[in-house]
Amino acid sequence: MIVKIISSSILGVDSFSVDVEVDISAGLPQFSTVGLPDTAVRESRDRIKSAIKNSGYRFPKHRVTVNLAPADIRKEGTGFDLPIAAGILTAEEIIEASKLDDYMIIGELSLDGSIKPVSGTLSAAFTAKERGLKGIIVPAENATEAAMVEAIDVIPVAYLYQMVEFLNDTRNICPITINGNDFFTMNLRYHFDFAEVSGQEQAKRALEVAAAGGHNILMVGPPGSGKTMLARRLVTILPDLSFNEAIESTKIFSVAGLLEKQEAIRATRPFRAPHHTISDAGLVGGGHTPRPGEISLAHNGVLFLDELPEFKRNALEALRQPLEDGTVTISRAQMTVTYPARFMLVAAMNPCPCGYLTDPTRSCRCTPQQIRTYRAKISGPLLDRIDIHIEVPSVKYRELSAQTTGEPSASIRERITRSRGIQRDRFEPAPVTCNAQMTNRHIRQFCPIDDDSHRLMEMAIDRLGLSARAYTKILKIARTIADLDDEAQISPHHMSEAIQYRTLDRNIL
Repeated sequence: MIVKIISSSILGVDSFSVDVEVDISAGLPQFSTVGLPDTAVRESRDRIKSAIKNSGYRFPKHRVTVNLAPADIRKEGTGFDLPIAAGILTAEEIIEASKLDDYMIIGELSLDGSIKPVSGTLSAAFTAKERGLKGIIVPAENATEAAMVEAIDVIPVAYLYQMVEFLNDTRNICPITINGNDFFTMNLRYHFDFAEVSGQEQAKRALEVAAAGGHNILMVGPPGSGKTMLARRLVTILPDLSFNEAIESTKIFSVAGLLEKQEAIRATRPFRAPHHTISDAGLVGGGHTPRPGEISLAHNGVLFLDELPEFKRNALEALRQPLEDGTVTISRAQMTVTYPARFMLVAAMNPCPCGYLTDPTRSCRCTPQQIRTYRAKISGPLLDRIDIHIEVPSVKYRELSAQTTGEPSASIRERITRSRGIQRDRFEPAPVTCNAQMTNRHIRQFCPIDDDSHRLMEMAIDRLGLSARAYTKILKIARTIADLDDEAQISPHHMSEAIQYRTLDRNIL
């Protein structure tokens, strides 16, 4: 008897439908799986056999063949345990086949018959909806995540026997229903605030400009000046995630297996801060079986690279294409996957190896050659993709001990949200959503400057030694500053402030 069960597998951050075909035929006891299964899928036979027996059902003493269709795409993960077990039990006439065409089934089995959570449940639920199925049977711990998809029944099961009884209509399991907007609002909270930062007014202003225009930013300063503290609070002033953006981020975390237990949706923008020893694959994604890297986990949020020159050169150079395109494509012999990677890059570094080149109270011990070697670790093409360079000096005791608090994140976020709204209206219907994404055509159209601004730019390039590549960056930043001031025309004072944010181009550090 041949039985077909509907399941799914992950490709990139999306899932695709997989038909699990089970055939039990006469012959010596044997369990074989075909259809490009990976090691985890091939090993499922031992888990399934023990789970079926320990749940009180008989395992067939015949030849069992499982086919995963389409057979030309590699199948990975442990989510096929439950659908294969359902197919075997249906072929043995323990489960009635009447409901099998209505539900997608995913889940990992333990030896005792309990069902463990799997990755990518949210993507699987979307696939079930697109296929027009009535619902999806998922592990109980994944039910809240899958319930974010409307118009399908999400059936939570904790044990194999519960699925059997539900499909046989001997157990009533109510579908999980949640209000996605309520979950979104409930989880929308941050644990940091800009009001907690003492001093560093210039750096906070630079971060506000960066957030308003979606600009990448590099902070340069001595150890202990507050670079990491500022970076961690950047997500608190970015505009709130839209519901669709939250779904995108949740799908990535779900596929990576990083979604917290019972977390239905990620309502806050992600903040990722990998250690400088991270590999190329860990940063941009990849591996033998491709997985999203840190840049994809930071999608719609912030990627913070502390001690930027300490990162491996290859890893940093791999960032160049994702920073430009907003996606990263990983090609392997058997597959090509594309992950989203639209993030704000925030980097921090010391001005020299010892860290005290610009510190007024401590002397630098580095030689000029050591300083040049240290800075040369960051290539020109990568630096060209960072719009804002800002110096973060040490905080004075008077500022640290002050009892007054800074402006809260909520107030700054209001200005930034208004500025982003201006930018969306300006570029609509183009795919550009913020000033940092402007092309040369957009710059010519939306960044005209008057004669005074032209003279200021000419003086900056000639006298301060600004590079040619800094020209378009300054215009983008000036456009953002004007948007924050709700002014349609770029003025000389906007240009003047923008020029200050190109510290490394001036070669004064």
